[in-house]
Amino acid sequence: MDRRAFRAEHWRGNGHGMTELVRLTDITKVYQGGVTGALNGVSLTVETGEFTAVMGPSGSGKSTLLNLIAGLDRPTSGNVSVGGTDLGRLSESGLARFRRDRIGFIFQFFHLLPNLTALENVLIPAQLRGRTAGDAAGRKLLSQLGIADIADRYPARLSGGQQQRVAIARALINQPALLLADEPTGALDTSSGEQVMALLAELHDEGQTIVLVTHDAKLATRHAARVISITDGRVVDDVRLETAERKAADVIRVRGEEMMR
Repeated sequence: MDRRAFRAEHWRGNGHGMTELVRLTDITKVYQGGVTGALNGVSLTVETGEFTAVMGPSGSGKSTLLNLIAGLDRPTSGNVSVGGTDLGRLSESGLARFRRDRIGFIFQFFHLLPNLTALENVLIPAQLRGRTAGDAAGRKLLSQLGIADIADRYPARLSGGQQQRVAIARALINQPALLLADEPTGALDTSSGEQVMALLAELHDEGQTIVLVTHDAKLATRHAARVISITDGRVVDDVRLETAERKAADVIRVRGEEMMR
């Protein structure tokens, strides 16, 4: 059985019935001065426990989609709901609290604070939440990610792969319902990128819901169980790879054809 299929069955088979976590309804996003939208009438759902990859060329709307799900941006029209919460009904402070408590975000360029140690960077979201006794939890996460020995080092003394693992630990410290990753391997070498993707796969094995934005079709199909392709702000393909519906090679072919247009 494909490992992605095993993960899906394992998640369902342990009493975790698949339930809707994210719903986007007829989402349009037009930036000021834009003639065409960054997103044009996008509707989709993400189930609890899914590992979903969102692919598309530069400027297709991938990162905009992720930012809307995280409440970092608001749609021009349409509705975004995460965990039953309508993000459009939340104030800016309400969105900030929602992100802090429910969302983990991994960025391409890490965004670690240079004057804080790795552990201190990891603990920032917990401290913002008012959790002062988070040292042990932070060190446990660093240990689980294989970097316990760098807890007291500053970012300048870390490799790119180590910095991204610290960023992953920071995203996980508040035990978010949803983990969003925007090109998390884009600033890494091939080996470090594979290690980061393997870590995300392990997190998914444990039940973490993940939405990953990537331009790399091979990376997406190797690790994600579902691949959504976006072109010109529209969903052009949506396939769950743990089924016989489509093969990974078909997704790569479709993406290649899109790039040729």
